[in-house]
Amino acid sequence: MHRVEQTLLEIKDMINCGNYSSLRSKLALLDPADAAWFLGELEESEWVPFFRLLPKETAAEAFSQLEPDEQQVLVEGFTDRELQAVLSELYADDAADLVEEMPANVVKRILRHTDPQKRAVINQLLNYPKDSAGSIMTTEFMDLKPQMTVAQAFERIRKVGLERETVYTCYVTDQNRRLEGVVTILELLIASTEETIGALMNRDVIHFNTHDDREAVARAFDKYGFLAFPVADGEGRLVGIVTVDDAMEVLVEEDTEDIEKMAAILPTDKPYLKTGVFETFKKRIPWLLILMISATFTGRIIAGFEAALAAQAVLISFIPMLMDTAGNTGSQSSVTVIRSLSLNELQFKDLFRVVWKEVRVAVLCGVVLAVANFFKIILIDNLLFDAQISIVVAVVVCLTLCCTVLVAKTVGCVLPMVAKKLRFDPAVMASPFITTIVDAIALLIYFAIAIILLKI
Repeated sequence: MHRVEQTLLEIKDMINCGNYSSLRSKLALLDPADAAWFLGELEESEWVPFFRLLPKETAAEAFSQLEPDEQQVLVEGFTDRELQAVLSELYADDAADLVEEMPANVVKRILRHTDPQKRAVINQLLNYPKDSAGSIMTTEFMDLKPQMTVAQAFERIRKVGLERETVYTCYVTDQNRRLEGVVTILELLIASTEETIGALMNRDVIHFNTHDDREAVARAFDKYGFLAFPVADGEGRLVGIVTVDDAMEVLVEEDTEDIEKMAAILPTDKPYLKTGVFETFKKRIPWLLILMISATFTGRIIAGFEAALAAQAVLISFIPMLMDTAGNTGSQSSVTVIRSLSLNELQFKDLFRVVWKEVRVAVLCGVVLAVANFFKIILIDNLLFDAQISIVVAVVVCLTLCCTVLVAKTVGCVLPMVAKKLRFDPAVMASPFITTIVDAIALLIYFAIAIILLKI
């Protein structure tokens, strides 16, 4: 990272000194990802001049990697000619993403300077559901015909390859654009120039439908290790491909969304520092209100056992520990199960296996926690702090720990799987929601055991 930061300082010095000739030479060597990062580190007033100095191909690729607010500043600062040049270099899926994120007045200007053919493709991509494979695919793929020879295939690749997002995997289609097979550049390179594509291609093609879930497509890259997956419409016609870079973006978005839901925050698609205070407030307050209201049930449980607490006031001191332990153990199970569900490692049919595993883990954890807590009460609370807690009260607390851990881990693993079965997002059943439930259950167990053993 030191090299990148040093380059940034050099670029800023060149801008301040007006040494644009040297700056242009420096920028010609930049990777598009670094160029996008450098732009974000400059003052907003420097963005457009900086972008104008980038090589044409680097500029377009860097533009596609910028945040929407940065893209908007550039679009508004571009001349019509500059905007048209950038749009002509963008792949259709990147152009569609741009149109989707921009305000209406900017969208009108973008579409006005986009050629009719690409504009039609953009509209097609925007019509697919947001979470579908069709919404993230690109229509610029390398297609070949089965009757082509290897020599003819290379001739086509040389002719149109620069206009395609990737040429490493070529897709074989018939005259009606139906997907028939797939062949790689490596296979073409080592084959005879006279051999036909139909003889070389692999007919067992793993592909997706335009309406398949985009997260499922993204997860498939990890499973199969491909660089791209073909996407077909309802009639089996090849309409696009999803590349690994698009899949990475989906996984980052989906994982961020899950993390936000697990923290009781409504998902947002903006970086933290670029989200306003009021917008952040709106994302957080709904769940806080729900959880606050639900927590009143805990208060009602404590109020309902006021007489028992009056008879044994020492019981009050253990309530925070029991509730925290219940919430923590429930969260451990829920987060583990939610993660496994998102990776398709678990299905609803595995429910009983999961519960049986969590029950055994709960027993082990509960026993260890109970024994540790018993010795803590006897050795530390009684001997060191002279708390004078009776053995019976210690037993009540320890039994409650065992039962609470068992219930919390069971609830923590069952609720996300049930939510998934009911087609809800399992992440909603994470820490805050489950903590509220198991807190209430822990108190009920605590007071039930106390009433029986202490006869209050």
